[in-house]
Amino acid sequence: MGDVPDHVGHRARLRGRLLDDADGLADYELVEYLLALAIPRRDTKPLAKALLREFGSLAQLVSADPQSLRRVDGLGDTAVAALKIVQAAALRMLKGEFRDKPLLSSWDALLDWLRADMGPIDVERVRVLYLNARNMLIRDEVASEGSIDQSAIYVREVIKRALELGASAIILVHNHPSGNPEPSRQDIAITRNVAEAAAKLGIALHDHIIIAGSDYRSFRAMGLI
Repeated sequence: MGDVPDHVGHRARLRGRLLDDADGLADYELVEYLLALAIPRRDTKPLAKALLREFGSLAQLVSADPQSLRRVDGLGDTAVAALKIVQAAALRMLKGEFRDKPLLSSWDALLDWLRADMGPIDVERVRVLYLNARNMLIRDEVASEGSIDQSAIYVREVIKRALELGASAIILVHNHPSGNPEPSRQDIAITRNVAEAAAKLGIALHDHIIIAGSDYRSFRAMGLI
């Protein structure tokens, strides 16, 4: 038998540290071990460090779209899936904190989930949370990606979907990739348009939340609706 590669022993030591004290591991070590499960015959430390340099942080790495990840040399579909399952599991756990509870009484848990899901992404995304009469989440849907649009079609689509789902209330959410959470004039205008259209049909607009990294703004708290 040939000599055991150095990275095999290193991987075993890394596994031991992970099981004993995961908080003590650096971000690149977490990524390194995760990639080792997907690419077992390779020293994954250089790739882990390169990925964090490329995407900026662990959160931005696991939140990156699969197409962007595939463009990294040495990262195949198995490794991409390993990274994406981390994001999916984290978001599933966060969503579980409010899934079966009234959202207005689980506000902090909702914000944690929204920041984890929308804070790291680098494109503007608009989503709508549809609630029933008990303010429990019926459906969470991405309405659009790109710049928020004031078109009447967008407003009609939100209201139409609320009626289809039998929603009693909605919460608008979108992110500012710039990192500035302050609402623009366009943000305020579209919010008022949606609020007015919804009110005519007995549907409440509870809030519009802007996510910017780990920061956020609530239109309700700012007195804008």
